[in-house]
Amino acid sequence: MTGDVEAILETGAAAAIEAAASALAARGAKTRQCVNCESPLIGPYCAVCGQAAVTGRRSVMGLLYAFVKDVVNFDNRILRTARALLFQPGELPAAFRRGQTQPYVPAIRLYLFVTLVFFVLLSVAHIGLLQLEVVAKPAKVEWVNGKPFIVNPAYQVSIGEDADVKKVETPLLPITKERALRPGGVYEYSGSAHFFEPIGRYHSTLSAAVRKQLQDAPFIDVDDKDRKEVSWFQTRVHGILERIAADPAALNGPLTDWIPRALFLLLPLYALLLALFYIRRRKDYFLVDHLVFSFSIHTFVFVAVMVAIGLTQILSGDIVAWLFFAVVSLYIFLAMKRFYAQGWFKTALKFLAISAVYCVFFLLPALLGVLALSAFGDSLG
Repeated sequence: MTGDVEAILETGAAAAIEAAASALAARGAKTRQCVNCESPLIGPYCAVCGQAAVTGRRSVMGLLYAFVKDVVNFDNRILRTARALLFQPGELPAAFRRGQTQPYVPAIRLYLFVTLVFFVLLSVAHIGLLQLEVVAKPAKVEWVNGKPFIVNPAYQVSIGEDADVKKVETPLLPITKERALRPGGVYEYSGSAHFFEPIGRYHSTLSAAVRKQLQDAPFIDVDDKDRKEVSWFQTRVHGILERIAADPAALNGPLTDWIPRALFLLLPLYALLLALFYIRRRKDYFLVDHLVFSFSIHTFVFVAVMVAIGLTQILSGDIVAWLFFAVVSLYIFLAMKRFYAQGWFKTALKFLAISAVYCVFFLLPALLGVLALSAFGDSLG
């Protein structure tokens, strides 16, 4: 039935064009055929295929004029799109829903362009998404009844309910005698994460003896008879720690490869989540509307990250992180308010609920999965 209706409409449109062309010819107007589809041409563009009546082929000046006009129009479109994306949260998906597709760059094309610029910027600026710095500290060993323990003040616990007589107990972590008697002493390892910092800013400060102890870590606290029971997972984890200890940016390359794939998979999931929370308005908002909104939000996040990379050159990482979180949260909230046109209170509730579900059940598992793939990618291959 739908095909029959479309055929009738196309036939009717063609007949209307023929009638208009005949009327113009009867009044003495010159009509011609479209060079593309050979339909009667009664304006600057073909009413059937959209081909321009003037192709610019007859003169060099005409070709240059068309080129300049296209470039200017394209630049204006980019500027309008950038202004709407940055300063009018929710305008791009709202324009799409209204049917205004010409003034702005399409959502998918804009997302792909921004992500391309983002990763080119990372490579050119030599910025690392994540660098992990491994630090080794000497540990105090205490012998109790002939057995060695590490005194770990980081895990002090309080005993007693009365604050005036409360005692602090430092737990003792058991280790093997082999580890306690190793040459060079016993070390504990910790790490600190650095985001969006220049690659090469952080270097390994571990001595050869400390790195050797880290390399043997899967077996240090295992008796000789149990060494064969050390799992593949334990071996790989300590192997990864050894790589990071040697090069804090060891995971940056795999992360750069996997993050675009993970985020692209999250786009439709975020759209489905929006559709679920706005299910009562499904007659007004189709799934494609939620998907365009998702593309717009994720595009802005990439732009915000690029701005954050620039700000890290003049501000501390903690300040930039808080600014990034605040700006992105406010942007998403205002975009939802404009696009879904609901009250401030209802929008705030849905924003908090959607953000919580998305972060806990989608974004965080995806990032952990990316880290796992980055860390174990070589062994899995």
